[in-house]
Amino acid sequence: MGKTATSLQLAKDFDGEIVSADSRQIYRGLDIGADKIGLAERAVVPHHLLDVVAPDEVLTLAGFQRVAYAAIDDIHHRGRLPLLVGGTGLYVRAVLDGLGIPEVPPDEALRAEFEAYAAEHGADALHARLAAVDPVAAQRIDRRNVRRVVRALEVCLVTGRPISALQQATPPPYRILRVGLTRPRAALYARIDERVEAMVQRGLLEEVRGLIDAGYSPQLPALTGLGYRQMIHYVQGELSFDEAVAAIKHQTRRFVHQQNTWFRLDDERIVWFDLEQAGYEQIANAVRAWVET
Repeated sequence: MGKTATSLQLAKDFDGEIVSADSRQIYRGLDIGADKIGLAERAVVPHHLLDVVAPDEVLTLAGFQRVAYAAIDDIHHRGRLPLLVGGTGLYVRAVLDGLGIPEVPPDEALRAEFEAYAAEHGADALHARLAAVDPVAAQRIDRRNVRRVVRALEVCLVTGRPISALQQATPPPYRILRVGLTRPRAALYARIDERVEAMVQRGLLEEVRGLIDAGYSPQLPALTGLGYRQMIHYVQGELSFDEAVAAIKHQTRRFVHQQNTWFRLDDERIVWFDLEQAGYEQIANAVRAWVET
C-alpha cells in the first residue's frame, strides 16, 4: 500500500475528501505522466484541485493556496475531513504553514533576461545574483532550480523587497495532523521503476504526442515535468525510447531525494510511518486518535 491507496482508504474510513497538492495534477490532460487518480476512484472519494487549468494556463502558488483553502473550508463546512495529499513540497508548505506569497504578476521580459543569463553563465552564476540581493532566499532555494531563482529575483526587482521578507508565514486556523510515509531507499526505488514502467504501458508516449498535436508547446512549464520532458526529448529525436524511460526513472529518483528537504525525518511535526514495517491499521489508529482528541 502506497500514498494513494492509503489516502483513499483513510478518506473512506474517516468520511474524508482529498485535496491534491500536486503541481502537475492541476493541469487538464496530464493524466498518465502526473499519475492522476482515476475517475472510478474519484467517484468513490471526492477529489479537489485536479484538472484546474489547461496546460497553457497559469495557476500561481498564491492562486493554488487560495483555492486549496477554499476547498478545505468547504469540506469542513460540510462536516467532512479534508486530507491534503501530495508530493509537491512547496504546495504543501504553502497550505499547512500559511506561507506569505507575493502577488507579483509574471514579467516575461525580466524572466527571459534571467533565463538567458543562466543559459550563458550557468545556474550557479544566477544563484549568486540572488544571494547578493536576498541571501535568505538564496539559502532556501536549490541553485539548480532555475525557475525558483528567477522568480525570487523577479519579485525582488519588481517590488524592491526581498522575496524572503514577503514570505512570512501565517499559519492557517486549522488543527493539523501531518502524516509522512516513507520506505527504505532500495524498496522506494524499486517502486519508482515499477510505476514508470506502468505509466509507459498505460500510454505515456501517446499522451505526450496528443498534447503536442493539440498545439501545446513543449516549452510550457506544464510539459517540463518528470515524464513529459523526457518523452518530448524522445519525440524530438534527442533520446532513444529506452533512454527516455531510463531518464524518467533516474530523474524521479533525484526528485524523491530532493523532496527530503521539504519533508524531513527529523521534523517533529510529522508522524512518520515506514511502509515496509507499518501496516494501514497503524496509520489509521494515529488518525483516529487525532480525530477523537
